Amino acid sequence: MKHIINTENAPAPIGPYNQAVKSGHLLYTSGQIPIDPATGEMVAGGVREQSIQVMENLKSVLEASGSTLDDVIKTTVFLADMADFAVMNTVYAEFFGEENAPARSTVQVAGLPKGSLVEIELVAKV
Repeated sequence: MKHIINTENAPAPIGPYNQAVKSGHLLYTSGQIPIDPATGEMVAGGVREQSIQVMENLKSVLEASGSTLDDVIKTTVFLADMADFAVMNTVYAEFFGEENAPARSTVQVAGLPKGSLVEIELVAKV
């Protein structure tokens, strides 16, 4: 059985999907882009500011499911430009650290929703 997770503390979906789905002991999030949930607008700035907002959005979805960043098993990071990897990686490390960091894949894509520079999705235990 699946349970839909949505919270006002993360951006509302911009299409026919939910912020996350809990199935059994796992949580699967949709990709989060750097939209400020308070304004519904993309955050100003570059990949650092966008990465921070994406991680804050993911934290909010995790909290709504009863999980935390410590429960994350795997992430997938999508970058509009792999040249932004080092900056995104610094922000990522600020949120996850190294000792308990999840498995991760990072790929460059041709484009992201709303012109975002970064999008991240994750799988966590609940």
